[in-house]
Amino acid sequence: DALMRRIQATRAKSLVIGISGGLDSTHALIVAAKACDRLRLPRTTIRGYTMPGFATSDETKGNAWKLMEAFGIAAEEIDIRPAAEKMLEDMGHPFSQGEAQYDVTFENVQAGLRTDYLFRLAGLHGGFVIGTGDLSELALGWCTYGVGDQMSHYGVNAGVPKTLIRYLIRWTIQTGQFDAACADVLQAIHDTVISPELVPAGEDGAIQSTEEVIGPYELNDFFLHHTVRFGQRPSKIAFLAWHAWKDAGAGEWPVDFPQDTRNQYDLATIAHWLENFCRRFFGFSQFKRSALPNGPKVSSGGALSPRGDWRAPSDAVADVWVEQLRANLPEDAFPARD
Repeated sequence: DALMRRIQATRAKSLVIGISGGLDSTHALIVAAKACDRLRLPRTTIRGYTMPGFATSDETKGNAWKLMEAFGIAAEEIDIRPAAEKMLEDMGHPFSQGEAQYDVTFENVQAGLRTDYLFRLAGLHGGFVIGTGDLSELALGWCTYGVGDQMSHYGVNAGVPKTLIRYLIRWTIQTGQFDAACADVLQAIHDTVISPELVPAGEDGAIQSTEEVIGPYELNDFFLHHTVRFGQRPSKIAFLAWHAWKDAGAGEWPVDFPQDTRNQYDLATIAHWLENFCRRFFGFSQFKRSALPNGPKVSSGGALSPRGDWRAPSDAVADVWVEQLRANLPEDAFPARD
C-alpha cells in the first residue's frame, strides 16, 4: 500500500530498479510488480536494469535477466565497467595501472555508478528509483553512502530484515504467487550465496561472501530485533541468543525451513558477532541512517529511519556497549582471533 500511494502521489510514469539477481532487488521487484498489478498498471511501468561490474557472475546476471523476463517488465543491461575504469583512471587508482588493488574505493566506484545511472534513468523516464537496501544492511552500515545503494527515492525494503526477505521469497514460491518459470528463478536466487559481487573471485575461485565479513544474517537480525524492539543490554542479548541457537535440534523451526540451513552457534561465535554488531550499529553506521530516504515500517521489530523508531547521534562510539558485553560474559567467550 505504501508504494502504491507513492506512485499515485508522484504520478510517476515509471519505477526504476537495479536488478542484481540477488535477494533484495528480487524482493523489491516483487513488491513493485504487486503494486502495479493492484493499480492496474502494466508491468512495463517497471524499468529494470542489470548493471554488471568487475565481479558479476554469470549466475547472478543470468538470474537477473530470467527474473526480469519472467515478470514481464521493461528490461535493459548497462555494463558499468568502461565508466568505472575511466573513473578509476581519472582518480589515479592503482587498479587502473594493472594492480589488483580491490579496496573500498574500488568497490564504491561500482556501487556509486549503478546508483548514478538509476537516478539519471528515473529522470529520463519520468519516474523514481526504488531502493533495494534492507533493514539488516542499514543496521550494519553494509551499503555505500550517498551516491550508492544507501540512497534512492523510496526504499521499499528499508523495514524488512534479510531473514524475512528470504522467508518471503520462499513464501511466494510455496503459495504459487507466480507461474512456474518465475518460481524456478526465485528458487535459484534464494539458494545463491549472498555477495555484493564487487571484488573478483580469488585464485581458488571463492567469491566475495557478505556473511564472512559481517556475520550470519540470522544472528545479526536476532541482535537487531532485541536491541531496537526491546532495548536490551548486549549481555542479555548474548544470553538469549545462546539459548536460541546453541542446539539446532532443540525446539521448533518455522514450517518448511530448509534443513541444510538449520544452524547452531556456540557462545564464542555469538559473542564475536555480537561485539561486531555493536561496533557497527552503535559506533559506525548511524550517519548512513541519518540521511535515509522514505520507506515503510513493516514489522513491530522497528525501523531505523531518523523520522521513525530510531534516533541516534551520528558521532556516537560503541565502547559502552562493547564493555558491557565483555564484562558480563565469561573470558573464554572471547578467545584470541587471528
